[in-house]
Amino acid sequence: MTATPPQPLRFAGAAQEADRDELARAELYGLLAQLWFAPPDAALLGQFKVAVTQAPEPGGVLEAAWGHLVAALRATDAARAAAEHDALFQGVGKPEVFAYGSYYLTGFLNERPLAQLREDLAALGLGRDAQRGETEDHVAYGFEVMRYLIAGDDAAVCNLEQQRRFFRNHLQPWVEKLCDAVEAHPRAEAWRAVAGLTRVFIQVETQAFDLLET
Repeated sequence: MTATPPQPLRFAGAAQEADRDELARAELYGLLAQLWFAPPDAALLGQFKVAVTQAPEPGGVLEAAWGHLVAALRATDAARAAAEHDALFQGVGKPEVFAYGSYYLTGFLNERPLAQLREDLAALGLGRDAQRGETEDHVAYGFEVMRYLIAGDDAAVCNLEQQRRFFRNHLQPWVEKLCDAVEAHPRAEAWRAVAGLTRVFIQVETQAFDLLET
């Protein structure tokens, strides 16, 4: 998205633990956006092989899914990951798995959900990067927006209420359907683990926003 690169928010008087939790959320959204958008390169895979071993919430509900992701990325390499990503999301003509919200909400691409998303992004001061070929309803874009709304430095836009609205309207209604499609595909290996972590993370976020609204 065309926006200022996300910077960590500093909340006056907030506990350091709360700050860490918010930064961990933003970082996880960023990692998932990266993995859904393109296959991991050798550098990212190298980080998983030697450094990334702890779940975002050790002992929490994300831990098992995070462990599966770490194991899956340690078991692959850049060439295999690229081949799997192409087989699932690129293909010749129609991809095996669509990663676009409009498809899961209407059965078609470039439908009303995309138009509504564009209106909401414009209201947030965000727009599509013309150098990137995917439309704004690609899951990676949605996750990038959430990362920005959590960690961006414009408090008028980057706040909990905007996160809630965007998540409820543009991610919660369909992302688990994408995860279903990936997990059911016979070619999915590393992305089965990506989908598994995504599903659990979406469920955690849903529950957190449920609590916020009660």
